[in-house]
Amino acid sequence: MSRIGRKPINIPAGVDVKLDAGVLTVKGPKGTLTQTIHPNMSVNIDGAVITVTRPDDNKLNRSLHGLTRTLIANMMVGVTEGYKKELDVNGVGYRVQKQGKDLVMNLGYSHTVVMHDTEDITIEVPNPNKIIILGADKQKVGQFAAEVREKRPPEPYKGKGIKYVDEYIRRKEGKTGKK
Repeated sequence: MSRIGRKPINIPAGVDVKLDAGVLTVKGPKGTLTQTIHPNMSVNIDGAVITVTRPDDNKLNRSLHGLTRTLIANMMVGVTEGYKKELDVNGVGYRVQKQGKDLVMNLGYSHTVVMHDTEDITIEVPNPNKIIILGADKQKVGQFAAEVREKRPPEPYKGKGIKYVDEYIRRKEGKTGKK
């Protein structure tokens, strides 16, 4: 039996959960999230606890069991606390700023790079070298952060580029270091 899939999910106060025809809807103070549940998985809502069960020990059902439980748990955290990704911008002349709902980045190209935030993603720029991406959906926050990082990934020689705050860049020695 899946250790993660067996764990019950507690519904926090102020969160409304509905299950309609295989679609789970979670509504909370930070927003509303929906997730389609695989037909093999059965989701039971008993008061303030959600449990996920599987019909048998088939390989597909075993893999879906923990996944379904984790997706539902991430929805609970998203609508109550939200998710956050922080990025650092390193490099001479590299800077970011917020203009209305747009993130405008000077990344050493001959042009500025502009990214638009969506209705479920919020971008904050506390200083010109830091980007904070906030949202209720863990997957969308991570995807948007990856797209921002993709505009100028960090390079190993000088460490210039956009990197996650907790990311470690392995530095390389240049040509002059070898004899």
